[in-house]
Amino acid sequence: MRVLVLGSGGREHALVWKLAQSPSLSALFVAPGNPGMERLATRLEQSPTDGAAIVAVAKRERIDLVVVGPEAPLVAGVADDLRAAGVPVFGPSAAAARVEGSKAFAKEIMQAARVPTAEARVFDDLEAAAQAAAAAGPIVVKADGLAAGKGVVVADSGAEAAEAVRALGRLPAGKKVLLEERLSGPELSVMALCDGERALLLPPSQDHKRLLEDDRGPNTGGMGAYAPANLLDAARLEAVRRDVMLPTLKELARRGTPFRGALYAGLMLTPQGPRVLEFNARLGDPETQVLMMQLADDLLPLLFAAATSSLPERPVEVRAGFSVGVVLAAGGYPDAPRLGSPIAGVEDDGSALVFHAGTTRDAAGQLVVAGGRVLTVCARGPSVVEARRLALARAESISFEGRQLRRDIGAGAPDR
Repeated sequence: MRVLVLGSGGREHALVWKLAQSPSLSALFVAPGNPGMERLATRLEQSPTDGAAIVAVAKRERIDLVVVGPEAPLVAGVADDLRAAGVPVFGPSAAAARVEGSKAFAKEIMQAARVPTAEARVFDDLEAAAQAAAAAGPIVVKADGLAAGKGVVVADSGAEAAEAVRALGRLPAGKKVLLEERLSGPELSVMALCDGERALLLPPSQDHKRLLEDDRGPNTGGMGAYAPANLLDAARLEAVRRDVMLPTLKELARRGTPFRGALYAGLMLTPQGPRVLEFNARLGDPETQVLMMQLADDLLPLLFAAATSSLPERPVEVRAGFSVGVVLAAGGYPDAPRLGSPIAGVEDDGSALVFHAGTTRDAAGQLVVAGGRVLTVCARGPSVVEARRLALARAESISFEGRQLRRDIGAGAPDR
């Protein structure tokens, strides 16, 4: 099969790495990709959000499957353009991708499907929202639209919540905001490959959103992850598939927008049971990096089956042990990442995998920082502790000015 992956981040590098191992693969392309993918796939210059250009590439290169990595092409309707042109695509339509593109829409779907979630109110009037937030006390404030993982504020007081409403209102994503009940408990990421009707669960994983160790500092797009996160037993994980994934797919199909792609449920494990905090319409980042290391199955036929509404009714095959991914972020991230710093030490030494995200080459060919999250260093081991030790040892050998990382990814995770 001839495959095209859209995107340029660590998630897409991990997908390219995994797809390149498939015996079914005959050619692999990525648009636009990054320097870390150059030995695995042919890089193309087309923007992943330009539907007409992507369709033209797919036709020219006789692509059998397009895999959409990030959310922006999905919300822009690139999957719709490809399907209209007869090209199989792993990624939902723009209408179905609204479960990520609009948190208000996601709440509407969850309520209609009776999916367990936090109570929330939606406001178009930001001043009314600020007044309600001030009176509410500790609460969660969310921008309705896409905000690159930075559109959520967990406020400890009414004053902080009101300020969060005003701050989020200055973002393009924050013209509408949600005030959401504040829940408590550990968070868990559960992702499923979906074909519009069926859902095939990947191993659960756990992301670390805060910039600093011990979950301090501002929220980011994710500073690391580990998998599997064995916080639910097999029966309760199956209940998530039954009570969250399948009803959501059924409701979207009922509305004429079947979901074919990766449905990501961000869960909080409350004393009353799992509650959905958010849906994403694609695989997570940095969770995908560790999930691809854990996956023993051939990924390519599974993605093609999801794209063509023919997923098998069986669990995915996974490797024993654990994977830990540590993100190396630029100095100044998340507010003002410093770009252009030379990167040293990324050459493969066999101890861990280094997935590129925010990297490029300067005029002299030197690898330099080009984004907030620069690299994800991933390692496998028989325990989370050993996988983290290997990942950190490799991460410490990579250097660039202002490098930031967390050394506690997976700390306290169950090892069985």
